[in-house]
Amino acid sequence: PIKPETAAETKRSKVEIIKEHSNFIRYPLNEELLTDAPNVNEAATQIIKFHGSYQQYNRDERGQRSYSFMLRTKNPSGKVPTQLYLTMDDLADEFGIGTLRLTTRTFQLHGVLKKDLKTVISSIIKNMGSTLGACGDLNRNVLAPAAPFARKDYCFAQKTAEDIAALLSPQSGFYYDMWVDGEKIMSAEPPEVVKARNDNSHGTNFPDSPEPIYGTQFLPRKFKVAVTVPTDNSVDILTNDIGLVLVSDAQGEPQGFNIYVGGGMGRTHRVEATFPRLAEPLGYVPIEDILYAVKAIVVTQRENGRRDDRKYSRMKYLISSWGIEKFRNVVEQYYGKKFEPFHELPEWEFKSYLGWHEQGDGGLFCGFHVDNGRIGGKMKQTLREVIEKYNLSVRLTPNQNIILCDIRGAWKRPITIALAQAGLLHPRYVDPLNLTAMACPAFPLCPLAITEAERGIPVILKRVRAVFEKVGLKFNESVVIRITGCPNGCARPYMAELGLVGDGPNSYQIWLGGTPNQTSLARSFMDKVKIQDLEKVFEPLFYYWKRIRQSKESFGDFTTRMGFEKLREWVDKWEGPEVAPARYNLKLFADK
Repeated sequence: PIKPETAAETKRSKVEIIKEHSNFIRYPLNEELLTDAPNVNEAATQIIKFHGSYQQYNRDERGQRSYSFMLRTKNPSGKVPTQLYLTMDDLADEFGIGTLRLTTRTFQLHGVLKKDLKTVISSIIKNMGSTLGACGDLNRNVLAPAAPFARKDYCFAQKTAEDIAALLSPQSGFYYDMWVDGEKIMSAEPPEVVKARNDNSHGTNFPDSPEPIYGTQFLPRKFKVAVTVPTDNSVDILTNDIGLVLVSDAQGEPQGFNIYVGGGMGRTHRVEATFPRLAEPLGYVPIEDILYAVKAIVVTQRENGRRDDRKYSRMKYLISSWGIEKFRNVVEQYYGKKFEPFHELPEWEFKSYLGWHEQGDGGLFCGFHVDNGRIGGKMKQTLREVIEKYNLSVRLTPNQNIILCDIRGAWKRPITIALAQAGLLHPRYVDPLNLTAMACPAFPLCPLAITEAERGIPVILKRVRAVFEKVGLKFNESVVIRITGCPNGCARPYMAELGLVGDGPNSYQIWLGGTPNQTSLARSFMDKVKIQDLEKVFEPLFYYWKRIRQSKESFGDFTTRMGFEKLREWVDKWEGPEVAPARYNLKLFADK
């Protein structure tokens, strides 16, 4: 598509100028890493994100800032080879803060000092891992269902995720120059990926650039892709820039993909023009065209996404501004074909893959719930011992949990016992509220946090459970609760039935109306609720949910059906649950 020439030079954000002068994501990071300072300068903090790292400091400490770096790995489909897991475990002890953090897309390693960055990143690269593009304005880690089912559809979805990750991986070598002195440690790419990347028959590429898809400017902002199979919404498919759903025929043979576009969670408090958004249907493509279709969507965002104000740079704002018809029309010009109509899909289900399952190839896998994805202490030590002893591969789930794969039947009992003693329990022994809850790391290391999330959620969940008991809800009843320390939405709180989003010191914005299968967007219900006042909101809402819900009606659906006006009225007038009058046995009194 020919872009109209504009007379005035377009305003660009500071980060766009940093990228332009970076020599393909090298400068000034390459110089800053050589200084004795514990931190890097402002331009280098932007550039290091593309290498998979954020600069942080401990916000609990007063006075002088103690800087460190958080590293993220890139693991398409959540796959972590045994060797890489053991390496990450070692690095956390030797160079980190002694814990590993499973997040909604990947691993995070906190507390790495600047002087140790090269050692840590080169170790990850040499042990079958990478941090390249785990942050920054490019395609992030590609999700697919983490379950290691030996089924055609699951395997094909996971392979597609890996192919898209390869297709959209930077090509200019800046990462390997910086961390392993230019030694490219990579496995051979599938020929179809190389062919799709190099294809320029519809004007998608920069022909003579070391970055054929990204050019010097990369994308306007982060870009997230997920792939799944029908019914399996373990990946929060509608929260991604691109969501792909594999469509198979009656014999289970993969045929093509339904494509959703324009999802995204981030927003800014008190800026109504920013908002979370669900992805919407774009169309269907046959399997042989999927890489070309994805590339066309990425290029449409590259060429048209806003680069003047990073608050509005995600693809969801482009689609909201243009409308889906115009967006589809432009993508089709880069794709070179028309999209076919969307195929009908069955209802979505949230699948956690916790507990024991058969893989379908004779092996077993077991998913373990990890509170907030934080692996440390005895749990970390025992996990390592089990993974090492049985040579197990690992999968990370988009719900901050861990799956151990390829387990023989004879190993089931000793593994169950060992991990249970370390706090990794079968899901039936975990509070149902905890099983679906998530929080972002927030304090003390995230520079964006306004209030607590990971450190605050254990107590908040106990308080919710106490309210459940007070109003008569059973132990096996649950709601999806997600907490973030700021409005960027890393733990996807805007999809929760009850979302708490930090909006001040010890205060939260409350969001209601998501659904258990992650298909509806929550809405903002109340602002500035102090942490000590949460029960004043929770009690009336859970009380009336218990009293007047329809059969099997989820809390999210209930809050949507009742409407926020009614819910606010209940909260405002709440004086506590009605106490049933005591029943006396009158016979006892009559006998006296």
